[in-house]
Amino acid sequence: MLVDDHPVVRDGLRGMFDSIDDIEVVGEASDGEQAVLLAVVEQPDVVVMDLRMPGAGGVEAIRELRRRGVTARVLVLTTFDADADVLDAVAAGATGYLLKDAPGDELVRAVRSAHKGDAVLSPAVASRLMSRAAAPPAVASPGLSKRELEVLRLVAAGATNREAARTLFISETTVKTHLLHLFEKLGVRDRASAVDAAHRAGLLG
Repeated sequence: MLVDDHPVVRDGLRGMFDSIDDIEVVGEASDGEQAVLLAVVEQPDVVVMDLRMPGAGGVEAIRELRRRGVTARVLVLTTFDADADVLDAVAAGATGYLLKDAPGDELVRAVRSAHKGDAVLSPAVASRLMSRAAAPPAVASPGLSKRELEVLRLVAAGATNREAARTLFISETTVKTHLLHLFEKLGVRDRASAVDAAHRAGLLG
């Protein structure tokens, strides 16, 4: 399934995949919300997903697909290679991350690999992540409590407040309280920034 807000991009991808015998395009969507609804119906094996779209973006769509139990592998195909974009997508459950300047044969191989469940990263993205992993933490440990760290790890895995509460056997209100505390300790204002800061601090392992 193809998800991109630009019709010309979807047309180009469909034209390429239609020429491949073992790949069939079962649907197209122009935003994350539409993608989720279509994926629930079509149950594709692989979703090629843009990251930034009007309305619901790629990361939100990936999280919602996982929440709804859709088993499709999601291969992000985007022009954005910022560290936070990559980490957010992978944390949400993306199987792969490619840039739109990738050659067509590389994209076809990536779709096949994603279908098998293999992680796929463009060389540029892989290099960025390797460099980041080798670098010392950019921020000092903020001293999160054990419970705050548990909540943070669930958030990094794409869990909603309700899912985190159910997993930890606590209330949603308590989860929100822990989030507010760890936001303050990490010096951030939202969940995505918290995950990014935690990765930089080496808190998520």
